[in-house]
Amino acid sequence: MHILHEEEDSSGRFYISNDSGETIAEINYSLKSPNTIIIDHTGVDKPLQGKNIGFQLVEAVVKQARAESKKIVPVCSFAKAILEKREEFKDVLPKK
Repeated sequence: MHILHEEEDSSGRFYISNDSGETIAEINYSLKSPNTIIIDHTGVDKPLQGKNIGFQLVEAVVKQARAESKKIVPVCSFAKAILEKREEFKDVLPKK
């Protein structure tokens, strides 16, 4: 599955579409400041749940944050759990 990305003004999303062009998984974010990405929501259609799709979407945001030297504030409980649990993602979280 190919993860697509779109961003407009102060918000964006990474998403996966099916062959009909319908979104079947997505992670939404907003840009709080020039240096901060806020993950608002992660959603994965039921047939795809448990197949690591949500993790891949979080990972896509992490890659963008690193490329742009930004920090991530996860408001979404799913993204928060992933980011706080995985040691390899700690560098994109703001210092406490």
